[in-house]
Amino acid sequence: MAVNYCTVCGQPMENRDIDGTVRRACTSESCGHVHWGDYSVGVGALVMKEDRILLVRRAQEPGKGYWTNPGGYIEQMESIDQTIIREVLEEAGVHASVKSIVAVRDQPRSIHNVYIAFDMEYIGGEPVPDGVEVDQAGFFSLEEMKEMQVADFTKWLVDVAMKRRAEGLTADANPGIPGNPSVFFRT
Repeated sequence: MAVNYCTVCGQPMENRDIDGTVRRACTSESCGHVHWGDYSVGVGALVMKEDRILLVRRAQEPGKGYWTNPGGYIEQMESIDQTIIREVLEEAGVHASVKSIVAVRDQPRSIHNVYIAFDMEYIGGEPVPDGVEVDQAGFFSLEEMKEMQVADFTKWLVDVAMKRRAEGLTADANPGIPGNPSVFFRT
């Protein structure tokens, strides 16, 4: 769907070549806002407790009835590590902290989706579903998962986490960039 009006000033938008790509741009000379596209960033958690992984069963579409790892989408002013900690707590009632990034999925489509999977340290709490997004939650062994309706992408993530060849990307607590509020991850 084309963006017809500027989200900054409300003036009409037009097609304009911006560095070799046609983009929607504001017609107001005083504004000049460019619509760069529609994007979403999702996060997912791989929380282990005694060789069992935390899964939740989706109570809503997409994927209603399938078991997945807990996750969700970032809020505008929220860092990805804060997002995944919040999502695990909201969906499953479990406290966990970020250890590393173990996988990234890039899904180009009308709303370009990037999904970042985190290896997380279990801190505490027993799985309790939120009753809205998920209707069941628990820690399950690989053997138990064979009998469950686990989403294919979750199966892939669990396999990646179990067979990973490196520790993944970890947060750099001191990147040495003064005044930058970003969160940096590195090997």
